[in-house]
Amino acid sequence: MSRIAGRFTRVESRRRARKLVLDLLSDLPRKNCWTIAEWVGDRTPDGMQHLLGRVKWDADQVRDDVGDYVVEYLHDDEAVLVVDETGDVKKGTDTVGVQRQYTGTAGRVENSQVAVYLAYSTPRGHAAIDRELYVPRSWTSDPDRCRAAGLGDKTEFATKPELAARMVTRFLDAGHRAAWVAGDEVYGGNPRLRAALEERGTGYVLAVACSHEVTTGAGKFRADTLARKVPKRAWQKLSAGVGAKGHRFYDWAVIDLTDPRPGSQQLLIRRNRSTGELAYYRCYSPAAVPLTTLVRVAGSRWRVEEFFQSGKGLAALGEHQVRRYSSWSRRVTLAMLAHAFSRGHRGAGSGKGGCRNGSTLVPLTVAEIRRLLAAGLAHRSRPPLRIHAMSWSRWRRRRQAVARHCHYRRRCHSLEGRSGKTAPDMPSAHYTPHDASDQAR
Repeated sequence: MSRIAGRFTRVESRRRARKLVLDLLSDLPRKNCWTIAEWVGDRTPDGMQHLLGRVKWDADQVRDDVGDYVVEYLHDDEAVLVVDETGDVKKGTDTVGVQRQYTGTAGRVENSQVAVYLAYSTPRGHAAIDRELYVPRSWTSDPDRCRAAGLGDKTEFATKPELAARMVTRFLDAGHRAAWVAGDEVYGGNPRLRAALEERGTGYVLAVACSHEVTTGAGKFRADTLARKVPKRAWQKLSAGVGAKGHRFYDWAVIDLTDPRPGSQQLLIRRNRSTGELAYYRCYSPAAVPLTTLVRVAGSRWRVEEFFQSGKGLAALGEHQVRRYSSWSRRVTLAMLAHAFSRGHRGAGSGKGGCRNGSTLVPLTVAEIRRLLAAGLAHRSRPPLRIHAMSWSRWRRRRQAVARHCHYRRRCHSLEGRSGKTAPDMPSAHYTPHDASDQAR
């Protein structure tokens, strides 16, 4: 909290912001201004509402502080910036940015509010570092409605890829570095976003639709057409990262593309080993990189889904009940700070961690950090109960480590038995078509 203390001019505001961030990590079943005010002992929610709506402080400056904090704790030269959007179902029509639109949260068209987030992902962890509210055309074409919601009179419509480019540019202009950007089809299918990343010399692995057209040495083809022409020897089994059930193994192939601009352009194809379902990625890197690097970046895209799940479940990212834009940006930014704190420290519990028998502990999860934090606050004046909570945490994580080891080993044996080969024994996956006859072969 000392990182953002200078953003508040009054000590009362700083203290209230600290209470809000701390209680976003509590185990309250629902976290809005009413429930949080009751939790901290306020007589009414007016103070919390005043902090989000009327106190003078800049949420964008706090957002920059959150980005600096995340980069400091999770720094990696091969970091991946993952961009994606999420929606929150809302009622009424006065909440800023609300309209009937598709949201993955509900899986259908709903009256919802959609925001685009930028997450910083490394092997040590991941956390959100920026956010932009998606304001539909139905809002930007109505200046009176924008003004009533706290938006500027001259607010212009921006697509989700444009918001993504804005956040990536802001991050890089701040002096930070990221080697890669990953995203889904909404962003991979936008040529302006791809061109903006190439101008900055930032590599990307962006998902594209099966109808996406690319140019090879043999001509211009749809992505799914090229996939059908890839020979069997060009596929390689590789892991896209570790999931809840162990490594996520897929078959991968990569096709070199022709482009007059500098850099390496490729089409990456992923095939599900069970169903045969295909997924496609448009790739760029300033210099040629191995297939394993592209697969690692493609697998990093799922990190933002984990952020949405943990951010909404543990830091109440989607439980805001505010209508104006300034209140939304403040509430979401403080939730990002609370989530970043838990993500930045989750690696502190890895290793042997003081176990008597020397067994390994699983790293601290966000849920475990929140549980320990709540126990520490509840039993601040009763050290034996805090020690009891820590003992339970070590026991639980030791048992989880044993279960995970057994599960991963069983899963690896199952995969090896099904394929007959492990990943290092598979052939190379680089495939460059030169003419139509080569593609037919």
